[in-house]
Amino acid sequence: MATRKNRKAEPRPLIGRKTAISLGAAAVAIGGVLVTLLARGRSYAASAEHAAPDLALDQPHPGPEDRAPAEFRPDPTAPVSRAERAALRPPPGSTTH
Repeated sequence: MATRKNRKAEPRPLIGRKTAISLGAAAVAIGGVLVTLLARGRSYAASAEHAAPDLALDQPHPGPEDRAPAEFRPDPTAPVSRAERAALRPPPGSTTH
């Protein structure tokens, strides 16, 4: 009779191949999100204010003759409702000077 050699059982991996691939893909995705957030944070933090070329110090400032057309100005004689008046009232307990 032929003798059979006993094979040693191969150690089983802790996680399966599909699980490892899924975990790797998740780690790559999370890393991409973190890089994107950090890159955005740096670009926003680099400039606390956004560029407003019309407000530059070397540009002329509007004067009294540079007003909006009369159709677009608020009507100072328009009635103010109670709700609007209450909305403009300071909160209770605040100090106004």
